Amino acid sequence: MLEKTLSKKKQKLSFEDFRTEVLNDYKIAKISRECSLLGRREVLTGKAKFGIFGDGKEVPQLAMAKAFKIGDFRSGYYRDQTFMMAIGELTAQQFFAGLYAHTNIEADPMSAGRQMGGHFATHSLNEDGSWKDLTKQYNSSSDISPTAGQMPRLLGLAQASKIYRNEKSVQHKTHFSNNGNEVAWGTIGNASTSEGLFFETINAAGVLQVPMVMSVWDDEYGISVHAKHQTTKESISEILKGFQREHKKEGYEIIVVNGWDYVQLVDVYNKASKIAREQHVPVLIHVKELTQPQGHSTSGSHERYKSKTRLNWEKEYDCIDKMRQWILDFELETESGEKLRFVESEEEILLLEKDAKREVRSAKRNAWNKYLGEIKSELSQCAQILEKASNKSNNGTFIKKIQKDLLAIIEPNRKDVLTAARKSLRYLKDESFAEKILLQNFIKKSLNEAKEKYSSTLISENNLSPLAVNEKSPTYSDTKNLVDARIIMKNNFDAILSKYPEVIIFGEDAGFIGDVNQGLEGLQEKYGDIRVSDTGIREATIIGQGIGLAMRGLRPIAEIQYLDYLLYALQIMSDDLATLRYRTYGKQKAPLIIRTRGHRLEGIWHAGSPMGGIINNIRGIHVLVPRNMTKAAGFYNTLLEGDDPALVIECLNGYRLKEELPINLGEFKTPIGVVETVKEGKDITVVSYGSTLKIVQEVAKELIQVDIDIEIIDAQSLLPFDLNQDCVKSLSKTNKLLVIDEDVPGGASAYILQEILEKQNGYIYLDSKPATLTSKEHRPAYGTDGDYFSKPSAEDIFEKIYEIISESNPLKYKSLY
Repeated sequence: MLEKTLSKKKQKLSFEDFRTEVLNDYKIAKISRECSLLGRREVLTGKAKFGIFGDGKEVPQLAMAKAFKIGDFRSGYYRDQTFMMAIGELTAQQFFAGLYAHTNIEADPMSAGRQMGGHFATHSLNEDGSWKDLTKQYNSSSDISPTAGQMPRLLGLAQASKIYRNEKSVQHKTHFSNNGNEVAWGTIGNASTSEGLFFETINAAGVLQVPMVMSVWDDEYGISVHAKHQTTKESISEILKGFQREHKKEGYEIIVVNGWDYVQLVDVYNKASKIAREQHVPVLIHVKELTQPQGHSTSGSHERYKSKTRLNWEKEYDCIDKMRQWILDFELETESGEKLRFVESEEEILLLEKDAKREVRSAKRNAWNKYLGEIKSELSQCAQILEKASNKSNNGTFIKKIQKDLLAIIEPNRKDVLTAARKSLRYLKDESFAEKILLQNFIKKSLNEAKEKYSSTLISENNLSPLAVNEKSPTYSDTKNLVDARIIMKNNFDAILSKYPEVIIFGEDAGFIGDVNQGLEGLQEKYGDIRVSDTGIREATIIGQGIGLAMRGLRPIAEIQYLDYLLYALQIMSDDLATLRYRTYGKQKAPLIIRTRGHRLEGIWHAGSPMGGIINNIRGIHVLVPRNMTKAAGFYNTLLEGDDPALVIECLNGYRLKEELPINLGEFKTPIGVVETVKEGKDITVVSYGSTLKIVQEVAKELIQVDIDIEIIDAQSLLPFDLNQDCVKSLSKTNKLLVIDEDVPGGASAYILQEILEKQNGYIYLDSKPATLTSKEHRPAYGTDGDYFSKPSAEDIFEKIYEIISESNPLKYKSLY
């Protein structure tokens, strides 16, 4: 096998070059292993909080790195440190900086201390938020911890290459793809292949035939649970044999390889790369017989659950030891009789190993000193201020004690510094002198800096933010043109697809029939089945497709057929999409638009309207709730001028209602985070959104008949909500507040109430108790009566408003009951 490998390299690579490459690979493996060993010690001594490392997986990752090309993308998990080191995107010092949670992005380029160690990323964005040329760098999408959570995104990363190769309208975007020649590389532990997300993604990738190479690192265990409890036949490649491609039948290329065989691994990964890259056929590589020398993580010991036989086998088949022995044993005789060896004696390899250890120890020391140095500098500044304050304060003895305890901390955290400063300030509350002001300013400055370190970049903070897009009203012809509202959606999407060649729309029934409500009718025929396409029933990977495509410069609109079905995808939206910009410190983005429909539906499984759960699970994604199709279309137009992800929830019962057709389709814009006062009034402020708002408007006419004049505010956008604080301005006039929605009690209505009363300080204007009117706690029963008795009806709204007004003026508004 090696002879074949070497002969293929002869023209390009001399034996000396090949020898250097092999020994360099071995050194990288040793550096990675030493990082794992020392990393565990750092956790156990308290310098780091938690450790989960890539020991035992080093050699296959070296092989994967050799096949990984500039422009390729990785979507992996927390064992892949050797791979990142092999492609030059992770140094030992950066490894330890991540372990210590260093908040400097230069020190920890993976996340600036926001993720625990083992979560890897490269930078896709320039400082201004614009895209880098992704075809000129290695790319790693930012890892997440949830098992198999990396899989849905991988699908989109791979599909992007297929789109760039086959869709002429985007082939000019050469800084995102080189004619679709990129491969998306996935990695996962064998136990995590039990997750539904793995199977859903594998199936979808086979259907789409995308250039994806999926590596399964198989060490027979998932934490303490053996493969026999994880996988049928104890082998993922065995049970996926039905996916193997055959003559005239598309599928996967499935390859099984031992994880300790360096030569075979290199051949396998080169073969897989060629198949995926050239043919756009997905490949699954089952890497067997791997080990986990330190167990799953720093939380426990694998000696507790592995037999002595297994432990002895792991020592014998450690992939680095196997590679070491191969290097020592290697000997090749040339045609001239010359014997070629990698090393002449074991001494050479011992020197290399010592050098690797020395390098890692130095890197650990430097990373720790830089991390601790920043905090000690802040501590010193705080201690000096406390010293001065204690000398002037009547409570100086107490402050000096705090200062002394602070200085005694050998390895401080920022928490220690701020705790000392803030506790000391309490002793100065009744005193006034310059040193107190110094302490106050130190605390304020530290907290402001902490916002940048720990709380910034949840959403776009640059000029590309959709929040910076100005409102542009729809314009109309002189002749009123009333149409079914779905026509506005269809024609606006037509304008979008024409204006933005990078827009890709897909989802269940989105393509051939133009979605279930015909908001995309005829657009697949006009723009082709790449730009407007159907998918299988697989919500999680529909969102994953969108994430991956968006990370590669396309502008996907992923359709989830109904709001309740979003629950299938909520984990991916919450753990991956919503946190992407935050967890990379603004170095990656995925401006995915998720389209769905809901509100006022009938039945348990189609009318949950789980808004409270959604808005509290996906902070980092804009949540938009337009009351009609014109407003919804305006939101799509706005979002496409920005770079944040968003969820747009259209009103299902609004597609057949009549709306006037704008003439500036694709151009008018609904502002994000801005409420609209749809009716002015003087007696009470009523806030609602979506389909329920239409009922409120109808009730308003009935209330006028009993001399109650309500002010109606359409929330329009829940995340963010009312950035201009127009609700509190209304409340200052009416002094009464009712929030109405069809979510469960304590859901979105409670969120809106907190925004108005607490964030906007609306409580100071209230003359009566603020109220909410919501659905019942259960899901809506089926049918018209089920809806009437489960969600706020027109009569419920009328009587609730009447009750609030009656309480303030019972003589005029006598009780109805």
